[in-house]
Amino acid sequence: MISAEMPTIVIAGNPNTGKSTVFNQLTGGRARIGNYPGITVERSIGKTQLPGGRLVQVLDSPGTYSLAARSADEQLALEAVAGLPPLPIPQIAVITVDATQLSRNLYLVLQIIELGVPVIVALNMIDSLEAAGQEVRPEALEKALGVPVVPMVARDGRGLSRLVSAIVEVLDDPSRAKPGWRWRPGNPQLIALMERVGTALPEAWHGNDPDRRSALALWALLSIDPGHDLHGIPGELERAVIDGRAEATAKGRDLDHEIIHGRYAWIDSKIDRIVRDKRHPTELTERVDRILLHPAMGFVLFLALMTLVFQALFTGADPIIGLIESAVSWIGNVVGSALGPGLFTDFLVNGVIEGVGAFVVFLPQILMLFFFIGLMEDTGYMARVAVLMDRLMKSIGLHGRAFVPMLSGYACAVPAIMATRTMERRRDRLLTMMALPLMTCSARLPVYGLLIAAIVPPWQEAGFVQGLLMASMYLFGTLMALIVAWVMSKTLLRGSYIPLVIEMPPYRMPHWPSVVRMMLRRGWDFMKTAGTIILICSMGMWVLLSFPKDPALEARLLEQRAPLEQAAAVARSGDEKQRLKERIAALEAQSASEFTRHSYAGRLGHAIEPLIEPLGFDWKIGVGIVSAFAAREVFVSTMGVVFGVGEDVDEETMDLREKLWSDTWPDGRRVFTPLVCLSLMIFFALACQCMSTLAVVRRESGNWGWPALMFVYMTALAWVFSFLVYQGGLLLGFS
Repeated sequence: MISAEMPTIVIAGNPNTGKSTVFNQLTGGRARIGNYPGITVERSIGKTQLPGGRLVQVLDSPGTYSLAARSADEQLALEAVAGLPPLPIPQIAVITVDATQLSRNLYLVLQIIELGVPVIVALNMIDSLEAAGQEVRPEALEKALGVPVVPMVARDGRGLSRLVSAIVEVLDDPSRAKPGWRWRPGNPQLIALMERVGTALPEAWHGNDPDRRSALALWALLSIDPGHDLHGIPGELERAVIDGRAEATAKGRDLDHEIIHGRYAWIDSKIDRIVRDKRHPTELTERVDRILLHPAMGFVLFLALMTLVFQALFTGADPIIGLIESAVSWIGNVVGSALGPGLFTDFLVNGVIEGVGAFVVFLPQILMLFFFIGLMEDTGYMARVAVLMDRLMKSIGLHGRAFVPMLSGYACAVPAIMATRTMERRRDRLLTMMALPLMTCSARLPVYGLLIAAIVPPWQEAGFVQGLLMASMYLFGTLMALIVAWVMSKTLLRGSYIPLVIEMPPYRMPHWPSVVRMMLRRGWDFMKTAGTIILICSMGMWVLLSFPKDPALEARLLEQRAPLEQAAAVARSGDEKQRLKERIAALEAQSASEFTRHSYAGRLGHAIEPLIEPLGFDWKIGVGIVSAFAAREVFVSTMGVVFGVGEDVDEETMDLREKLWSDTWPDGRRVFTPLVCLSLMIFFALACQCMSTLAVVRRESGNWGWPALMFVYMTALAWVFSFLVYQGGLLLGFS
């Protein structure tokens, strides 16, 4: 909660300028740090004690390129910096500026100065500028702006003490950081429109300060349009702006250009005196960008890189997966031996340990995926991918900012859907939300890993086949998301395209501790979120697979097994004993199959089998699909329970991948053929099997209509494509 009695310092700035780092340095807090617009969506508040004992509160506002607010986070930035009711006007706005992107960053600085808020400029990343062979003159920038300028390297804490001293000085004398307007609109028509809009502004917003009223009038002219999603806008102000913009448009005037050009003209007139040897960051960066941003070559390189990443998920993680599988099997055997035969032992070993263990084995792949994504974010490469993807997005009507939540969708759709709040229009947010669940989230990774291993077992030499299959599934999900977005943009959610504005950070060496912390945090969050669901579902599936008990089947098993056990006990030759043991194992396997078939889960699987048999799926796969609607990754643990119930010790030592490989239909045909596995992966790529996703779409959209549409269209899409893949494969002679 913001205290009106304690001095407030707002940290503002463009995304990717070190704004949250400065906040952390001042407060010791832990705001999230990233490279993309809208990374800090909610307010982060901390306190710090200045020299002399004065206590101040520090507010980390959302990153924004300007105060022209059309989205929730941009409006939040305006409210925090300008101090619009109910927030108090801050005593100081510390604006972090990327020294390597000075011209672009100064636009926001001018806007905040115009509001009459005392400003301190934290000139960050001067080390990157110097490394590029350029030199910035802080004293010239300070003279041009009329506010204190503090050179910094926020990541290392350099310049922090000077920033604290500047804060103390401005708190003592605010006038030294309130220079007034740096430029003035020269068009009489624009000035008249500003005055007209200014009279419609609530007095509580400007307090009869003419400069502040003019600044807010310009903000309103740039922000309010007939399709805006801003909250708390008075009707009189909205009408004044819309009418004024309509009149200007009728006369052939471009208000956005007039206002924006005026500020940039002032910046361009000053920049050569502030930065010496003004060039792009480095010639190397230019040469690399010519390749990575090339419309064709850049996309090919991105796909090649992702293929290598996914191949590494198999080759690097498989030894660790083997160790985890052995550990899970060992724990199950120890627990089973300690407790002895019984219903509770069966529940604990097959319902809990086998079920959860079948999913935990894929944690190494999930952690590696998060590590590689964090690495590409920290080096600046992901910003280039954003530009590449924007070229596709604008052709299908998606906003460029959709890339950020869609990229997050590779980890989890839930936070990705919440990240659509950064987008300007409700139409763009809904369009992105409806396509987002098709992105290949990390919950699909265990399913793909299991099925790809069934197609190409680890013991077979397959080169890059596994990595190519995984990369293909990620590419398929991405393309389907874009196609669905294109269809919806032409039908249900029509609208115009708004270009992407994103900083292109220079290439940097990754900060390894940050990458590792991010990997561990995301991995832990994923396990914590999924773990409870998986445990509950695994126990539930064990109940469904173990009940109801059939006394007749149990009695028949005992009757058939007893003479075989007696014969094995008196057999003299080792070969004879081994032959009898194999017969006992086959009898128990057959009985286990019958037990499962007559269980509640088996009955459910058989009930839906006519619907899924055209896709190549049997009733056991049907049980897994039904359980996966709680969460996709539950499919793996369900298969672990299905193939673990009632099996003997030898078969329990087989890992789940081998069990899938050896599973057969009653007539002896393999169930998990390559074609069936591919059909099943296509189904999981397209089906909406995540109740959490539907719940968050309901919350973000405000009604149940959109999540209902999402569930219906994705499930239908999954069935149709899976049907085409399986039946088409059969027609082509595959099996």
